[in-house]
Amino acid sequence: MTNALISIQIIPKTKNGEDVIPYVDEAIKIIAEAGVKYEVHPLETTMEGELPQLFTIITKMNERMIEMGSRNVISQVKILYQPTGIAMDDLTEKYR
Repeated sequence: MTNALISIQIIPKTKNGEDVIPYVDEAIKIIAEAGVKYEVHPLETTMEGELPQLFTIITKMNERMIEMGSRNVISQVKILYQPTGIAMDDLTEKYR
């Protein structure tokens, strides 16, 4: 079982005020390619995995935003770390 849930909202500052959706799509692609379980929500994406692995994904997301031309990036992050194990379903199953 995984030990962390991280929700992230990534907000890239584009060069000329361009639409950020292509940037957000690229960030979500990085999550998908990492192979962790994730869910996209309207204002953030939640990932499930091991804490160091999820931090590595966040680092790659931020670096990619800069590669794409962002001047800077704000990443709003919420972390639930539970060494005994945690899954998204543990917190949401009663609502489904």
